[in-house]
Amino acid sequence: MEENKVKIRKFLSRFFKKHELGDDEDIFALGFVNSLFAMQLIMFLEKEFELAVDPQDMDFANFKTINLLASFVEKKTVKV
Repeated sequence: MEENKVKIRKFLSRFFKKHELGDDEDIFALGFVNSLFAMQLIMFLEKEFELAVDPQDMDFANFKTINLLASFVEKKTVKV
């Protein structure tokens, strides 16, 4: 999970250049997020982690923080 956090943090740092995000800091509450960024985030997750973000996954609770994003990725990429 730490490796996923590093990848997610690197991606987010391109958008939050002047702010170092904490693992539990709400990226939506910071006010930097718009609909274009949200789509870029979804595309990044799908490409980087080779997963599909389904319509039922489109809940802010999955994407608010680095920890929640990493947990979402773990959940979507668990091999049975």
